[in-house]
Amino acid sequence: MIVENQVPLQPYNSFGIVARALHLARVKSEADVARLMASADWPRLTRDAPAFVLGGGSNLVITGDIKPLVVKVEIGGRRLVEETARGWLVEAGAGENWHDLVRWTLEQGWPGLENLALIPGSVGASPVQNIGAYGVELQDRFRELDAIDLQTGQTFTLNAAQCGFGYRDSVFKHTPAGSKGLGLAGRALITRVRFWLPKPWKPVLGYADLERKMAETGTSNPDAQQIFDWVCAIRRAKLPDPVVIGNAGSFFKNPTVSGEQCADIIARDPKVVHYPMADGSIKLAAGWLIDACGWKGKGVGNAGVYEKQALVLVNRGGATGGEVMTLAKAIQTSVYERFGILLEPEPVVV
Repeated sequence: MIVENQVPLQPYNSFGIVARALHLARVKSEADVARLMASADWPRLTRDAPAFVLGGGSNLVITGDIKPLVVKVEIGGRRLVEETARGWLVEAGAGENWHDLVRWTLEQGWPGLENLALIPGSVGASPVQNIGAYGVELQDRFRELDAIDLQTGQTFTLNAAQCGFGYRDSVFKHTPAGSKGLGLAGRALITRVRFWLPKPWKPVLGYADLERKMAETGTSNPDAQQIFDWVCAIRRAKLPDPVVIGNAGSFFKNPTVSGEQCADIIARDPKVVHYPMADGSIKLAAGWLIDACGWKGKGVGNAGVYEKQALVLVNRGGATGGEVMTLAKAIQTSVYERFGILLEPEPVVV
């Protein structure tokens, strides 16, 4: 196992921020992880801080060179584990590209992930963030994952309940000290993820964008491939391609408020975009709140708010992580002062 030094990270984060990993190791298998942890480099490079696990880098803001050992997960592989009358059990390596997996499952005739098309990042990052879009969240299709404990080297498997999924949240985003000892941030390296795609397949079409596509095309009964194509078209129209304009997708979580809070906001801003939730709370569109504060198209230094979607912060060329976070904090302040709501960022800041 070779540990590389002074590795440029600009190709490995979708924001395109210039930074370096002082030390980086690439793992392509579980055996690579074991060899890395058994090497003489491991105790020396993890003495002062735990290793930083890097997946697709699509949900990351780098504010400077990364001093802890960076472990870049490149574990591949896709397979059908089992098919029954009730559904398909599909497994993918943590280093697989998420969108490629979605497309591949449809090509095999295994629908269920189509609403999650074109979400950037890797398979291993999908449960960390509990990714979601257009009425489907990762937890809705998740069966279990395999991981390695970076403190002990032991392998373990977690089911959905053990992952502690929440809105863009999981046990992997919390440290033990901050989650009653149950956090796995900085400790777990996910190696493989398994998904359950149920039979019979049922389309999820509750979002306005998909309803508009049905009306435009005159299609009232779309198949999974049609939904996949629609989702890709919608996302491409709204969101910038990270290859062209550096970004991390949606930068803030959509906040939830009580019915009373929402009624108060509607009284002042009747056009606020909001969605009733099953538990009685109301989800507000963070992008609408940001736009209402006048941030669309504005920026700080080389970091800006995307002209077509206020929820997306972009690198206009040469932006630093510091500029991105300064912009994010200015937006948070504006939204809090006007609406009394503190927006929570989605990306990991390192």
